[in-house]
Amino acid sequence: MLVSINPFSEEIIKEYEAISENEIANKIELCANAQQEWKKKSIAERADFLNKTAEILISEKRKLAELASLEMGKLFVEAIAEIDKCAAVCRYYAKHTAQILQEEMIETEAQKSFVAFEPLGIVLAVMPWNFPFWQVFRFAAPALMAGNGALLKHASNVSACSLAIQEIFEKAGLPKNIFTSLLITSQQVETVIENPLVKAITLTGSEKAGANVASIAGKNLKKTVLELGGSDPFLILNDADINFAVKMAVKARLINCGQSCIAAKRFIVSNTVLNEFLDKTAGIFKTLKMGNPMDLETKIAPLAKLDLVNDLEAQVLQSIQKGAELIAGCNVPFGSGYFYEPTILANCVPGIAVFDEETFGPVMAVSSFSEIDEAIHLANRSQYGLGAAIFSKNEDVALSIAKQLETGCVFINEMTKSDPRLPFGGVKNSGYGRELAHYGMKEFVNIKTIYVA
Repeated sequence: MLVSINPFSEEIIKEYEAISENEIANKIELCANAQQEWKKKSIAERADFLNKTAEILISEKRKLAELASLEMGKLFVEAIAEIDKCAAVCRYYAKHTAQILQEEMIETEAQKSFVAFEPLGIVLAVMPWNFPFWQVFRFAAPALMAGNGALLKHASNVSACSLAIQEIFEKAGLPKNIFTSLLITSQQVETVIENPLVKAITLTGSEKAGANVASIAGKNLKKTVLELGGSDPFLILNDADINFAVKMAVKARLINCGQSCIAAKRFIVSNTVLNEFLDKTAGIFKTLKMGNPMDLETKIAPLAKLDLVNDLEAQVLQSIQKGAELIAGCNVPFGSGYFYEPTILANCVPGIAVFDEETFGPVMAVSSFSEIDEAIHLANRSQYGLGAAIFSKNEDVALSIAKQLETGCVFINEMTKSDPRLPFGGVKNSGYGRELAHYGMKEFVNIKTIYVA
């Protein structure tokens, strides 16, 4: 049984019966058959469908944003922005796919030799709840434009969002069965991966989920792209514009109530501005209103699930016991809703939970440094390597640091974020492969060499 619970009221929204093994096999076969015709469509025809998808997203964004707020507790204003971003990625691939997949001529001794980019077949996406629309569209837009079929196994707590995405695609004119939302449990994912009609898998989620999926896919010799956890460092140098850095730090930590792989989590601050940073961030944290995510005055929404609150509280308390200094927060409010008070911990060093582990919620772990080499060491002292941010007025110094950070991306004087024009992904335990830009599209095509003697 798949259960959707409102994180604000804690009431059950709806329960969904997981489909049977026979139904899974049937839906996969229908997708494979439909994909054989879909891949014959011209890129221009596919682009027309994707542009229509973007139009529907914009015209229905209030309804879709409300659904995201209802199912996973996202602030309504953030949900609106998420739908806008989904429309943007659709338009990006509609516009650029012809160029991305253009045959690449290679000069050899042959009469003609070139590289062609062809669809693989069916791609399975195992997606998380934290960005219930964006996570799906950033995979689906390039996969479908490349001529693939797509199966979606969404998180069980956002099943209504999953079904809504399929409805949007079909309303835009995508032939039936090419994109299929599978209402299945995590235990049934193995059945889908092992089906010979499924050619590749992309997953965004936890390390454990990624390792399990990669293991099953590996046994079946299938391509995978994994975007896993993150504990992004946010470096503030002594010459940074401290007021701007504080503003961006608060935003980077609290976006989606901290429930983002690329949310800044470890704040590595120069000793010379540390006290000012702590005072100013604590002052902001204490003014933030918790409440109904549909209320435009609310700044802190509930976490998506009760277990997230419990896990976060345990990480904070363990860290305080090991020497972290509580600056603000550290309370689970009474009453309904899966809330956790925005919290700041200072003196966070390797060996304590909030430094070593990913914290999926509104908790800011602050460390300090005196020398640049120390800041780089702390930033890289992590099992994760998704993103990083550096704040400094000296661009040369910031660029030098950026090149030494073990992450998939670095943003200078800006918070880490994803953009359809730029590749997105991580290293170390944050996964492998890339999404977005032309790199993401080419993860799920057959890069075929053709040689004419």
